[in-house]
Amino acid sequence: MAGLGADSIRALVFLGLAIVMFIVSKMVKDLTTPYKIDEELGKSNLAVSISLAGYLFATMMVLMAAFFGKDHDLWTDIQNFLIYAVLGIVLLNVARFINDYVILRKFSNTKELVEDRNAGTGAVEFGTYLASGLIVAGSIYGEGGGILTALAFFALGQLALILFSFVYDWITPFDLHHEIEQDNVAAGVAFGGTYIALGIILFNGLLGDFTGWAGSLANFGINTAVAFIFLPLVRLTLDKVLLTRIDLNQAISQDRNIAVSVVEMAFAVSFALILFSTVDFDIAF
Repeated sequence: MAGLGADSIRALVFLGLAIVMFIVSKMVKDLTTPYKIDEELGKSNLAVSISLAGYLFATMMVLMAAFFGKDHDLWTDIQNFLIYAVLGIVLLNVARFINDYVILRKFSNTKELVEDRNAGTGAVEFGTYLASGLIVAGSIYGEGGGILTALAFFALGQLALILFSFVYDWITPFDLHHEIEQDNVAAGVAFGGTYIALGIILFNGLLGDFTGWAGSLANFGINTAVAFIFLPLVRLTLDKVLLTRIDLNQAISQDRNIAVSVVEMAFAVSFALILFSTVDFDIAF
């Protein structure tokens, strides 16, 4: 049998590194979480499971971004991968604290996940993890930038997530935090799904090589503005055009209709993906 080629060896090296960093990411979450994750999973805690799934998906996005676009000698690429993988995992856990204390600021996420087993809170965390993972991935992907640019665009992305939580709360006639705290899974799924859509659009504004602050900031700003206008319009279209026989807000807040909230999530994510694949807002300076 012929020996392994250089490309095969390279692939095996990075596969092994990715597995190690994935384990490290889970360990970091274990150490920084005020409850025992494995113990809660053993108790069939769906809320914790949903939240963890979002974190693991986000970790995968970060590791992919740390790997792709690197085409130097093997040792240099390994060093770059480890640097950006570690940075990405740290930023992902910073994003978790932002979610706990700023986005879902009116109640304790830990209490909702562990004591109440609130799957709605788990769904919001799933969505914010994926959105944050996309932001981190976009911040570290590509050539031309460095740790400083990654930190700067991560901070801007998290600011966009925080601001959008106020926008979403404003466009919904019900008290979003109250509904989620009261174990309204439908409200959590709808909110978390919209965050995934937001993350996709912000990722579009971050993706690519860093060519200068002016152009990169402009591209990110335009994509952020589009998301803040586009996503409320998508929700309005779903409510008034597609689901004409259903009051979207009543279905989620009063009826706690998870089926309707899943449709809202799918609709927002689908159109964010269409926007991502068909519209290019890149500006050259």
